Amino acid sequence: MTPFSVDPTRFLRDLHTLRGFGKDGNGVRRRAFTDADMAARDWLAGQFADAGLTPCFDPVGNLFGLAPGRSLLIGSHSDTQPEGGWLDGALGVIAALEIARAHGEAGGNAISVVSFQDEEGRFGALTGSSVWAGKLSLAQADILRATDGTGFAEARECLAGRQGDFVDPARFNGFLEMHIEQGPALDASTDRIGVVTGIVGLRQVQIIVQGQQNHAGTTPMALRRDAFTAVTRIATRVEDRMANVVTPNSVWTVGHLRLEPNASSIVPGRATFTLQWRDADDDRLARMEQVIHDVIAQVQEETGCTIAVERLRQDLKPVPMDQTMQAALTRAAEAVAPDQWRSMPSGALHDASNVAALMPVGMLFVPSINGISHAFEEDTAEDDLVVGLQVLADAAAHLAPGR
Repeated sequence: MTPFSVDPTRFLRDLHTLRGFGKDGNGVRRRAFTDADMAARDWLAGQFADAGLTPCFDPVGNLFGLAPGRSLLIGSHSDTQPEGGWLDGALGVIAALEIARAHGEAGGNAISVVSFQDEEGRFGALTGSSVWAGKLSLAQADILRATDGTGFAEARECLAGRQGDFVDPARFNGFLEMHIEQGPALDASTDRIGVVTGIVGLRQVQIIVQGQQNHAGTTPMALRRDAFTAVTRIATRVEDRMANVVTPNSVWTVGHLRLEPNASSIVPGRATFTLQWRDADDDRLARMEQVIHDVIAQVQEETGCTIAVERLRQDLKPVPMDQTMQAALTRAAEAVAPDQWRSMPSGALHDASNVAALMPVGMLFVPSINGISHAFEEDTAEDDLVVGLQVLADAAAHLAPGR
């Protein structure tokens, strides 16, 4: 059994307190570096200090609560989507806080906590952990811009008076992250825990279609170079052509679209949109990309529009979880929730995929009600949250240095 006892009541109280920063109905608006985000991080820093940890903001806003020596790192992120759920990321941070605090109360000092910055991609997916893991330089990060035009360098000016140095990853022997599943598999079954086997890879491009802006009433359909028509053809044909390449677990998404001049009586002359695709197999990701480029070339020829493709950030390769970490989580899941757990992949990205370049990594899932996430309706039964906390604590007790 776990050699220290977590407090479920305290854990849930803290989780609801964090929810209050940026709360909007049932959901949360807490984008990276906004006032709500920084107020939440300041509150977390105080909680870390009260738990006997040393709070440390690094130059990109990652917030660590550091144990004094070599330790196991646990955490996630506390920023949200523009219309975010209250558990996405926050669950992993507060679970880490409770485990570190309970460990300290039992005389331990080998568990540290982290809340990574901008996991949700205001400036680019997994920004804070990408810089910490060395996949993105600070100079590269500083030129990133949010869709509202705010630059990353400008946004992180709010760290003045808080900012310290980057934390040395060598002080940690591994990383654990707990998260809601953000999908329907656990909720549709009797399982309460998912032990993650690996995280999918992701590629993303921005596609810019240049057509001819013209009058919507006088331009014959056959003479139009309508940028939006090109967008719709790309989207529908990609779906058709993917059929012979993908598996049921492969996904692709048009997630952001901007038309210019975006007026009802004007044929759109320009369209800019993102296309993202994910899969657990890197070779399949490459084949999906070839389908996309073939479709774009065909649509460009048919419509007379000029279509440019720009890569967005670095590719994220599929990342397997560490076998030792998986074994500890599996043993803990069977002890806490016997016959109510499964091994499963993650279709969502997580900071763990970056941290895996630095140290052994393991991940744990709890159910998402109706499989809903990245929405105000996101929720998980409190009993399932507590079961996840207990499984994570059990695994952490066996993985922390100095046992």
